[in-house]
Amino acid sequence: MKKPLLIVVVVGFFNAAAQETPTLKKTYKDYFVMGVAVAPRMMDAGPEADLIKAQFGSMTAENAMKMGPIHPEENKYNWAPADKIADLAVQNGLKLRGHTLCWHEQTPRWFFTDSTGKDVTKDVLLARLKQHITDVVSRYKGKIYAWDVVNEAVPDGGTEIYRKTKFYEIIGEEYIEWAFRYAHEADPNCRLFYNDYNTENPVKREKIYQLIKGLRQKGVPIHGVGLQGHWSIYEPTAEALEASITKFASLGLKVQITELDVSVYAKNQPKTDIPYQGKAEFTQEMNDKQAAHYKMLFEVMRKHKDKLTGVTFWNLSDKSSWLDNFPIRGRKDFPLLFDANFQPKKAFFEVVNFSK
Repeated sequence: MKKPLLIVVVVGFFNAAAQETPTLKKTYKDYFVMGVAVAPRMMDAGPEADLIKAQFGSMTAENAMKMGPIHPEENKYNWAPADKIADLAVQNGLKLRGHTLCWHEQTPRWFFTDSTGKDVTKDVLLARLKQHITDVVSRYKGKIYAWDVVNEAVPDGGTEIYRKTKFYEIIGEEYIEWAFRYAHEADPNCRLFYNDYNTENPVKREKIYQLIKGLRQKGVPIHGVGLQGHWSIYEPTAEALEASITKFASLGLKVQITELDVSVYAKNQPKTDIPYQGKAEFTQEMNDKQAAHYKMLFEVMRKHKDKLTGVTFWNLSDKSSWLDNFPIRGRKDFPLLFDANFQPKKAFFEVVNFSK
C-alpha cells in the first residue's frame, strides 16, 4: 500500500515542476544575457518588479538616463529616477546598460544655445558634451557595464552618412568620436556601443558600417554595435538579420540587440494624430504570426551566440509599450513576450522551447 502512494507523490512532484514557467535568463545563460527596458515605477514592489527579477539578467533605463530627463538644466541633474533603477540592479545582481549619452532627440534646448537663444560655438558645445558625459558616466561607474554612447546618428535615406542634427551642424562629424573618447576617459572598463535602428536595411547598414569602420581606423574606443530591433511580424527576414550581425561583427565588435519588440502591425506607416478607428484586439492570427517571427529571430540569434552578447526587450509587457499610440494615436500594440497581465504569450514559449 505504501509503494503506490510513493509513486503518486513523486509523479505529482514532477508534474508540478514541469508546469513551472521557464525563465529567459536561465534558458539563455549559455547564449547571451537577456535584458529589458524599464521605468523607475517598475522598481517598486509588485508584479512588474517580480517579473523583471524572475525573467531577466539585465536592465536598461528606457528614458531616465537620456540627456533631457537626467540633465534638464545646465546646472541641474535629475539623478533620482536613474538611481532607483541602478540601485535595484545592484541589489539583485542584474547587469545594467546605460542609454544613452548622446542623442539628437530628447536633448534639452539649453544644450545648444546661449543666454540669448543663439547657437553656441563648437568649443562650447564640445565642453558641454564632455561635462555631461563625464558626470553621468562617473556617477554610475562600476554599476553600468555598457553604454549606448551615440544613438541614431545615421539617416535612413539618401547617400549621406551623417544625420543633420544640431550636434553635427555645430561640431561636425567628429562629435561622435569625441563622445566615445569622453565616455572611455570617464570609465575605461565600460563597453561602449553605437546604437541605431533599421540596421537590416542594406543601404543604412552600409552607412553605419562605414561610420564605425572609420572610428575604428582612428583608434576610437568603440566596442560594440547595438541593433535596436524595432521590428514587426513582417520583417526582417532571417537573411537580413544574419547579414547585419555578421557584417558588424566583422569589424571585431560585439553585437547586441538593444531594443527588441515585434509589432503586430506593418512598419513604416505615416505618423498621424487622426484617432485609430480599429479595435484594440490581439487576434489569433497576430498571436500565431508573432510567435513564429520571434521563433525565427531567436534561431538566428542563437546561431550567432559567438557574436551576440545581449538581447534587450524594449519594455516589459503589453501593458505598456512605446508603440502604443505610435505612429497612430489611439492604437494599441502587442509587441512583447508577456501580455497586459504579465502572463507569457505564445511567443514566449517559442523563444524558450528549443533543442539545445
